[in-house]
Amino acid sequence: MSNISNTHESAGGNLTARALREGFFAGLVSLGLFVLFVGLETTQNIRNELVLNQRWGLLAIFVIIAAVGRFLSVAYLGPFLAARKAAGASKAGADTEESFFKRNFSKIAIVALLFYPPLMMMLFGVQGSLKWVDNFGIQILIYVMLAWGLNIVVGLAGLLDLGYVAFYAVGAYSYALLSQQFGFSFWVLLPLAGILAAFWGMILGFPVLRLKGDYLAIVTLAFGEIIRLVLINWTEVTKGTFGVSGIPKASVFGIWSFDVSAPNNFAKAFGLPMSSAYYKVFLFYLILALALLTAYVTIRLRRMPIGRAWEALREDEIACRSLGINTVTTKLTAFSIGAMFGGFAGSFFAVRQGFVSPESFVFLESAIILAIVVLGGMGSLVGIAIAAAVMVGGTELLREMTFLKAIFGPDFTPELYRMLIFGLAMVVVMVWKPRGFVGSREPTAFLKERKAVSGSFTKEGHG
Repeated sequence: MSNISNTHESAGGNLTARALREGFFAGLVSLGLFVLFVGLETTQNIRNELVLNQRWGLLAIFVIIAAVGRFLSVAYLGPFLAARKAAGASKAGADTEESFFKRNFSKIAIVALLFYPPLMMMLFGVQGSLKWVDNFGIQILIYVMLAWGLNIVVGLAGLLDLGYVAFYAVGAYSYALLSQQFGFSFWVLLPLAGILAAFWGMILGFPVLRLKGDYLAIVTLAFGEIIRLVLINWTEVTKGTFGVSGIPKASVFGIWSFDVSAPNNFAKAFGLPMSSAYYKVFLFYLILALALLTAYVTIRLRRMPIGRAWEALREDEIACRSLGINTVTTKLTAFSIGAMFGGFAGSFFAVRQGFVSPESFVFLESAIILAIVVLGGMGSLVGIAIAAAVMVGGTELLREMTFLKAIFGPDFTPELYRMLIFGLAMVVVMVWKPRGFVGSREPTAFLKERKAVSGSFTKEGHG
């Protein structure tokens, strides 16, 4: 017994020493990385001279967070995850009944979203709910829909697409230009924008039929940049960097309008006080319906032969071809259907903003959408929705954290550090859950019963 206790004590001592060493080196690395970006700041004084300000206190906070975080990760998080993995492996053959919340998570989330706008109005008033419905509702749902559309290309078909924002831009400019030039309504241009985006998705799909991996990523990245540069330089049509403004609003199927001067104004028709909050609530339910349509179509397609062909293409293209599956049409359908949902989201974006410009469709948008897909778990609709809510909602929460200025000084701007914070958060998530928030997927074909396949049973980078 004494030998066993001594062994445990020595193992614990070695782990603590290694954790301290790792934490020390993490602090040194963070000191070298942040000393120029955080510790020093240049500002202009009243004589228009550059002054170098020293922020050693803020730098010390970053270093301490990195060191302590690394120490806790090595000393506690690592052993906890290892024990959890071992416990999960021992229970792999046991049938465990899922909780009620887990089995009905999607239905509970949909019901909560349906009651979200009225709840915000009750809590913050009609005008006060604008920010919560728009920034924390509509914006998150736009990224959910975009990520679900990209999930068809990346998560199901396994085709790395770094230019997905191009289809987003095609949908937005299609609605903006056609509604102004020809006076078409939103309900006519919504499917038309999706069709045009799908057409451009097929155009992108043809030259990349024989490419995969890094080469495919480079081509799709170039395609996204080509679309953005066309929007900037084709000034006769797109007005270049000035953008397209004065985009007409959507109406409730042409029955009620949200224009203040319209005789069939929504607020006047129901005797309500004039407010722009009603239009935001309408847009919230509209993008919720579009997102649910995207999820429904994705689920149905996964169970069809084309969905199984996408998954076969993702796992092994050579084996997929040997089974007689036409990889040409499989790739084209993945690109076109994913692009179609990007076009839908783009047309909605134009309706919501009332203004579109090339600055809204830069590569960073594609990177954020792809990060949402990867963090949520490729192929998992629920995980992607959670990742979108965390990333986009967290960004908006940082804008609201004005109390941080009282801690770090009045010149502290949380917006400048949000990408740094989310970069660190993404590293933590990838270490903790390398397969994403939801690292298991449900197979479309099964022998006797349907079971979730853990990500640990698949190779890294496949499905």
